[in-house]
Amino acid sequence: MKLNELNNLKAKNRKRIGRGPGSGNGKTAGKGHKGQNARSGGGVRPGFEGGQLPLYRRLSKRGFNNYNFKITYATVNVADLEKFDEGTVIDKELLIKTGLVKKELDGIKILGNGSLTKKLTVKANKFSGSAKQKIENVGGIAEVI
Repeated sequence: MKLNELNNLKAKNRKRIGRGPGSGNGKTAGKGHKGQNARSGGGVRPGFEGGQLPLYRRLSKRGFNNYNFKITYATVNVADLEKFDEGTVIDKELLIKTGLVKKELDGIKILGNGSLTKKLTVKANKFSGSAKQKIENVGGIAEVI
């Protein structure tokens, strides 16, 4: 697409403030009556909160924060694995293909919510204690990759 191929391109006229009748922006020119914001050069600086301690001063500026480095797992409950057939090897690719995991994030963690009756081999980055126990109680294998 090129600029000369655009059609229905209508230039919008700029808003002419303080002009005569009909514009709707005469008299006070959209600034209301009097007050700091009606004055020339008036208004407050960016970040000013009316005297309240501004956000940029309320937040700490020193010290270490580990937030950017935290590990986030995509979670799957043991009850969700019940839909697979007996003896299936469940890995990352299968979970994504079946839609149980939308985004892999930093890995996949199996949680112990629900019950499991089928013998499955589950490969994941992490298992909760109860999930590992439930998988192994029915004769399955919980394998950490």
